[in-house]
Amino acid sequence: MSTQANNDVTTRDTWEEAEEAAETTLAQQTSKLSLNANAAEFRPNVYAKEFIPSWLPQPAQTLSEPVVEKSESETLADILVEGTPPLPKPAPVTENETEKKTAPSSTIATASTSTQITESAPEEQDEHVDAELLKELYGKEHLNVVFIGHVDAGKSTMGGNLLYITGMVDQRTMEKYEREAKEQGRESWYLSWALDTNKEERAKGKTVECGRAYFETDKRRYTILDAPGHKNYVPSMIGGASQADVAVLVISARKGEFETGFERGGQTREHALLVRTLGVNRLIVVVNKMDDPTVCWSKARYDECVTKLTPFLKGSGYNPATDLQFMPVSGYTGANLKDRVSEEVCSWYSGPSLLEYLDNLQALDRKVDAALMMPIDMGTVVVGKIESGKVSKGQTVLIMPNRRAVEVSLVYNELEEEIKVGLCGDNVRLRLRGIEEEDISTGFVVCSTLAPVKTTTAFEAQLAILEHKNILCAGYSAVLHVHACVEEVSISALLHSLDRKTGRRSKRPPQFVKKGQKVIARLESSAPICVESYEDYPQLGRFTLRDEGKTIAIGKITKIIESE
Repeated sequence: MSTQANNDVTTRDTWEEAEEAAETTLAQQTSKLSLNANAAEFRPNVYAKEFIPSWLPQPAQTLSEPVVEKSESETLADILVEGTPPLPKPAPVTENETEKKTAPSSTIATASTSTQITESAPEEQDEHVDAELLKELYGKEHLNVVFIGHVDAGKSTMGGNLLYITGMVDQRTMEKYEREAKEQGRESWYLSWALDTNKEERAKGKTVECGRAYFETDKRRYTILDAPGHKNYVPSMIGGASQADVAVLVISARKGEFETGFERGGQTREHALLVRTLGVNRLIVVVNKMDDPTVCWSKARYDECVTKLTPFLKGSGYNPATDLQFMPVSGYTGANLKDRVSEEVCSWYSGPSLLEYLDNLQALDRKVDAALMMPIDMGTVVVGKIESGKVSKGQTVLIMPNRRAVEVSLVYNELEEEIKVGLCGDNVRLRLRGIEEEDISTGFVVCSTLAPVKTTTAFEAQLAILEHKNILCAGYSAVLHVHACVEEVSISALLHSLDRKTGRRSKRPPQFVKKGQKVIARLESSAPICVESYEDYPQLGRFTLRDEGKTIAIGKITKIIESE
């Protein structure tokens, strides 16, 4: 009996081994179907229901396009999200291919192909971002407008009135400002209080810091940068103007005030020259206070101001035909700010109003596709204008020059509303994670981890000497203003002088330079600074040199000397 039982067990084991061998042979056959050369080998699940292929074996093929379908909105969003390349449109799907999608091996092949595409693409793409697409996804275009001009020209009053007529400041708030200003004997200053918010500015009637405000029209979003007009606060003016896209030069038409601002001691000349140096190529000259009793919308007075200003602005680098626009306004009454001035008041002017002209300006060329560059203006919740690229929530960025990698936890717009992505040209606030307040200073740059901004203590630059009593020699020290950075520098060597007419370099280095001359010089800073060559990033490659409260020279960086 025991022998027969053993034979039964042996026979049963033999049958099971035969069945297992048959199953193994079947598994090997199904794994050799080779639907895709890039697909992983198919391993059946022994716990799953029996799998019966519904197609015939085919020779190996290489998928030229991924089969993963994406909605149109997801594909458009991929263009704007840093590090995600847009996928091509999927090929038409046939019935047989639909069946393949249900098979595990086909799914694995698709995932493998998608992974290869993602890994082969760089994290930052130079994809073209269409302007209409940006408008559809992120709304109106943003424009930074800086108000410049001599002290008491009416910059803050005009800015405050713009906020009021565009609805950013309500009538109740403005009535409160008017009542408080009247109590202090400053009744005509109440409009400026919308921008001049601290007690010192309201008491003296002078802007000290570069004020910020926001408004929007039907066509665009605007950030007002109200620059101080007093000569003691020119550094603050430079910080604001370095972020501007368009400058509004405010001129007072009142008898005596225009002459005071335009003379050598006034700030009209220096402000106009500085904004041109800082890369602001469009200048709107508004002749303000046309409602003053000494002017009364006089065409003769308006033409006098325009005639005196035009040659100087042309000499500063502005093309009167393409870069300049003159218009008469009244910042106090609001005439010609939003709506065109009526013919009854000013019959001789038929041009656009200020907001009408700003709304119809040609769209700016933004470097949305470039690597992220954002000079820090202030804070741990850092504030600044994005000069190139884009920044999004959750992105890892680099703080230069201290090379700290941090995460962007939140992005805010001008109204301090949370947004997903900030684009080139936007003024944004970034809440950073992984860095302390003492590790960030004004002039540092938020940049891409793949293409960080250059950091150096020495560079070569082309200088144009504007105003200096004495000659300049090697060893001369001054204060450098580049983007939001302010640093002490010295001229370590004069390399070449430039011929005024031909621009040719001298063979021998000059011993000195003086007012009106141009020179190639080597400059050294007391601490590392974040700069780029002018050709690569104009906003990070142009600068001014100031000494004793005056702008001594303007320049552009031609070569960055790498730090050892």
